[in-house]
Amino acid sequence: MPRPILATIHPDALRHNLERVRQAVPDAKLWAVIKANAYGHGIERVFDALRGADGFALLDLAEAERVRQLGWRGPILLIEGAFEARDLELCSRLGLWHVVHCDEQIDWLAAHKTQVGHRVFLKMNSGMNRLGFAPGSYRSAWARLNALTQVDEISFISHFSDADGPRGIAHQLSVFHTATQDLPGERSLCNSAATLALAQDSQVRCDWVRPGIVLYGSAPDYPLHTAQDWALQPAMTLSTRVIAVQHLQAGETVGYGSTFTAEAPMTIGVVACGYADGYPRSCGTGTPVLVNGQRTRVLGRVSMDMLTVDLTPVEGAGMGSEVTLWGRASNGALLSIDEVAQAGGTLGYELMCAVAPRVTMVVAD
Repeated sequence: MPRPILATIHPDALRHNLERVRQAVPDAKLWAVIKANAYGHGIERVFDALRGADGFALLDLAEAERVRQLGWRGPILLIEGAFEARDLELCSRLGLWHVVHCDEQIDWLAAHKTQVGHRVFLKMNSGMNRLGFAPGSYRSAWARLNALTQVDEISFISHFSDADGPRGIAHQLSVFHTATQDLPGERSLCNSAATLALAQDSQVRCDWVRPGIVLYGSAPDYPLHTAQDWALQPAMTLSTRVIAVQHLQAGETVGYGSTFTAEAPMTIGVVACGYADGYPRSCGTGTPVLVNGQRTRVLGRVSMDMLTVDLTPVEGAGMGSEVTLWGRASNGALLSIDEVAQAGGTLGYELMCAVAPRVTMVVAD
């Protein structure tokens, strides 16, 4: 039989989370962000559940081709734009909208031969200091684009650095609206955190929102809010089984480095999951886990192919017991990926994206 570790994708949760975003911004259009192979869930696995969005946003041209091959005829936005001049040929062929964030991309457009004008989103660096034109040069970039016959329509886009933190967005919002004042075109500002928490303000909401992590059931501002606080459902469950049981006496240790020592007699389960499956080595003793739908904890270090859990508080647990590393247990109990990630000193985003290819991934009925 195959090794028992399994990643299950839940289309019902994806649809629910998409509708949750719709409820938050009923008069805005919605990009479903599916970059990084739909945050590790698989574009083909999430497509049907997310096709109720107004468009798909991603950054890889090969992923854009996959979405077109699935039958999507609506907007697709390349959120980092073209990486070289010849990428524009594929943008023309596939009808892709794309971000323009630097002078070189404008130069490529000016030299591009096309029969159909491109829809571009002009990116402003409003304070994130990654991609985009500085506010002082933004209008001149717009003027260059507006003069090109290769450009059909210009929209405006920026990205918040602190929508989920105490600094907030006011400084970026002011810069963006000042620089784009009186310029014609649609606007897009909101990431997941801003969409849920701040988009009641039309100046924040604008025309398009760009939810990503919330579609997959993770809270963008954890631990300030949990997924349950935002009424989100986990779109991925990582589950496995107990493959061996050990009985420890007081003073005995567990795993490499003997980092956990039993203080009293206890029962532990050896679980088929390790860092080669994408479960972080940093998720050591105390990381929450569900066994038979009941909450317990990881003990000791995570190994390449195995980890150990405390079975003592779980009545009836033993060889073959279900282990839910994150997501939804068979009895309906939930373990947030955000809580697991926090225990490992990382984010739910990373855990989703890091599930290894050797883990079988299936779509729930």
